[in-house]
Amino acid sequence: MAQAPDRFVMRRALIAAALVGAAAPALAAPRPVVTILGDSITAGLGLPAAQALPAQLAAALARLGAPALVRGAGVSGDTAADGLARLDFSVQADTAICVVALGGNDILQGLDPKSTRASLDAIVRRLTARKIGVVLAGLSAPPAVGADYARDFAAIFPAIAHAQHVALYPDLLAGVGPALRQGDGLHPNAAGVRIIAAGLAPIVARALRAHR
Repeated sequence: MAQAPDRFVMRRALIAAALVGAAAPALAAPRPVVTILGDSITAGLGLPAAQALPAQLAAALARLGAPALVRGAGVSGDTAADGLARLDFSVQADTAICVVALGGNDILQGLDPKSTRASLDAIVRRLTARKIGVVLAGLSAPPAVGADYARDFAAIFPAIAHAQHVALYPDLLAGVGPALRQGDGLHPNAAGVRIIAAGLAPIVARALRAHR
């Protein structure tokens, strides 16, 4: 007679365990990694981390239903050549999509657009060879640098995107006017960063879907 209650108790325990297991949520799939290879804008110069581009892009992607882990790989002062030199170290192997956002310091230093294009072209080629999707962020040079220079520089980004079949965000600072920049007139403030993130997010989300 003592065994029947034991079997009954065991049966109840097994049923309860099965019900708990069925109700438990499935383990969430790991979020894909997006790395932003860039300069001081990516590094969030003058802003707390929560207001910088990596965090704001992650938030914008989440709102689009495309959650991702966004890593900032920005170094203040970096040119495109500097980004190329540290590419393999800065963009880790688990990266699904790399946003390449370089060139602003090339403009500030007056570097030859041909040199900038060669460096960016090499970055994109090496990323695609590693099976990492690319979103190339373009830039517009200010008129003060001269019309010919501004034209040649602006042409870099669509030319690379077309030749290498990668996604293009035409102008990283589109919509970020003087009122949306910090006191130096160059770097976006928190509101400006949100505009950048909102513009980038749909393109990055499409790249993530295509990369699956």
